[in-house]
Amino acid sequence: MSSYRRATVSSVEPWGKGAQLAEIVFDDGEEGRALIFETLSGTVDEGDEVIANTAAVDLKLGSGGYHFILWNLSRSTLDTGARGHIMKLRYTPLQFSVEAVEERLGDLELDELELVLEGMPVVAGSLHSQLLPVSLAYNHARPGGRLVYIMTDGGSLPVTFSKTVKFVREHGLVESVITCGHAFGGDLEAVNIFGGLIAARIVCNADAAVVIMGPGIVGTGTAVGFSGMEQGAVINAAASIGGSPIAILRIMFADERERHRGLSHHSISALRIGSRAKALVPLPLLDGDRRETLLGQLRRAGVFDAHEVREIDAGVVLGLLERCGLEATVMSRTIEEEPEYFMAAGAAGLLAAETGGDKCPIP
Repeated sequence: MSSYRRATVSSVEPWGKGAQLAEIVFDDGEEGRALIFETLSGTVDEGDEVIANTAAVDLKLGSGGYHFILWNLSRSTLDTGARGHIMKLRYTPLQFSVEAVEERLGDLELDELELVLEGMPVVAGSLHSQLLPVSLAYNHARPGGRLVYIMTDGGSLPVTFSKTVKFVREHGLVESVITCGHAFGGDLEAVNIFGGLIAARIVCNADAAVVIMGPGIVGTGTAVGFSGMEQGAVINAAASIGGSPIAILRIMFADERERHRGLSHHSISALRIGSRAKALVPLPLLDGDRRETLLGQLRRAGVFDAHEVREIDAGVVLGLLERCGLEATVMSRTIEEEPEYFMAAGAAGLLAAETGGDKCPIP
């Protein structure tokens, strides 16, 4: 369902690149917070009358308690400055045009495409909260390395919604941000993951890439009915154009749901069903029962047969997270509650720093 309400803007402040945060008052006097994505609805000012999409708050979804401004009734025209002829959110009332980075790349020969990444590590994740530990670990192990973040459209579509992306940009932990599919707002816009990966290497001169959806994930509780299945597709894409895929394991011991305890069924499905290519799978080095639990789950799931599992000492990642200045959480749980989750993501960043290939010679 969708729900919409008329409101008046009482105050506005910047949220990030291309976004605002507004306090709004509905016609019945109820107050709320709303995000404005300027590409879609332009800017708003105090006193403007707006239409807000209230569905996420009404359904109590994990959107952070925000409404979203659909339209500013106080204006009659909108020019967001978007250029190009590739449409995002195609065939919807909110479609808009961008310049696709693939148009810059031209038409590469098939022989070039099969090797274009030249062994570049491609970290494939499944939850947005994995981005921070990957970025911190990579930069810790490889100072000066050029890490590019590619945000897919499996979660949030506007990249500016992410506080983590704002943080890693401001602190120089990623060189560039590429949004692909229907995700938007990156430094570069890509039609698909292939274009995003090639652009990371050729346009951004990346030493490594990390590919993870934006905040939020779609899930149904079934074996393949969740947007994190794209992790397998990213592994396949990276391997098919000469990259070195590295898969982040989703590990949780504090989750009450049996299907997510220890090694999540999301990881099993993505690595066994979603991926046809072989990936490096870093497992954080643990002691005792939890290590044995994870090794047993990996064996029973056939991950050892399909991929290369490496145990990585990732204890340093927890300290990096504690000192970085941005609170890291997954499903509202902290690093103290889910240390293995963050160590697993950080292990992928450490392995990517260790695995990095040479720069791509294609101009």
